[in-house]
Amino acid sequence: MLNRTLCSLSHRCCALLLVLLASATASAQVLNGFDLRQSLVPADQIFPGGPAKDGIPAIDRPQFVAAAKADFLQSDDQVLGLQVQDVARAYPLRILNWHEVVNDQLGPDPVVITYCPLCGTGAVFDRRVGVKVLSFGVSGLLYNNDVLLYDRQTNSLWSQLMGQAISGPMKGRRLRYLPVTHTRWDDWHQAHAATQVLTTDTGAQRSYDRNPYAGYDTSNDVMFPLRFRSAGLHPKERVLAVVMGTQAKAYPFVELAKTNGVLNDHFADRRWTIRFDPRAGRATLHDEHGVQAPAVVGYWFAWYAFHPETAVFRAEAKGRP
Repeated sequence: MLNRTLCSLSHRCCALLLVLLASATASAQVLNGFDLRQSLVPADQIFPGGPAKDGIPAIDRPQFVAAAKADFLQSDDQVLGLQVQDVARAYPLRILNWHEVVNDQLGPDPVVITYCPLCGTGAVFDRRVGVKVLSFGVSGLLYNNDVLLYDRQTNSLWSQLMGQAISGPMKGRRLRYLPVTHTRWDDWHQAHAATQVLTTDTGAQRSYDRNPYAGYDTSNDVMFPLRFRSAGLHPKERVLAVVMGTQAKAYPFVELAKTNGVLNDHFADRRWTIRFDPRAGRATLHDEHGVQAPAVVGYWFAWYAFHPETAVFRAEAKGRP
């Protein structure tokens, strides 16, 4: 009888353990309310960043002022500058550090401005996918330290640096990148005198005069695990990064500084021009007609984590034939 009772208890304990393990596994596959079981990236490499879903509030009703009234900005403040047809707008990083997502409309074009402080990456996308116009929020989740957005229409997760939905009904769909300029405020203003500027009237109470990531840009440390990591450059070295089809290339600022500010390069069977201004910390990509093309400026570690096979531009030594 005793053996039968112990056997019964043992079976119950095993059953309970299996239930608990299944529950733990299921909970690991659902984070911040997002089902990761069919994710395009490994679910165990997606991490909660701390804030809950929408704990970092996206800006949905952005307010703008003329440049002359943007007296809250300093000349060396960093901005993401966007021009669509004849409309130019500047989105200060001192605001984006606290919000990461701005759903905006430039004329007929619905766009989303995104910024990941942990990766130093700013990217702008057209919010139209097929017949849908999406609006985006901050999921509170990270993949390779990069922000995962979500769209409110389908609750799908989107990787900023992949430009692609990694889970949910939109899984596999891609967003169209738009050219954006990461530069100093005075540099953008000089080139775009009629620019509008995103204001601190965001509907949220934040310390926009304080950088919550002060010192992070010079540190060797990253906050969350990475799939791939390279020792080739300082982790926070800024790069201009480009993807064309299956090819990727990074142009480190430390290498661009060795050029005369204009670099003609051949990549992915096309000719490109990179324009670099070390004072403004600006690097932009242009096609053979001089039209600015989509590219991302961000930290080297982040780019390499997503593109470990990336080509890397190295400037020729002076005097080399």
